[in-house]
Amino acid sequence: MARRVGVEDAWDDDDFSPEDDDDSTIACPHCRRQIHEEAERCPYCEKYISEEDAPPARKPWWILIGVGLCLYVLYRWIVGW
Repeated sequence: MARRVGVEDAWDDDDFSPEDDDDSTIACPHCRRQIHEEAERCPYCEKYISEEDAPPARKPWWILIGVGLCLYVLYRWIVGW
């Protein structure tokens, strides 16, 4: 009788160690609560753990207004007052 190789055979008891079962935690740099080591954001204070994980910040409003005014002046200069 042929033995069927299945999912059960893929798991080897020798590969499992008790250390794998423990969840590694670190302290959040903002609120100091224990969070999962792989987390990008703290689930308690909802701040990003590192600057690399954070989305890009928006430009300040005064820069956007200044660029818009400069473009408007340039447009009016090219078209003629």
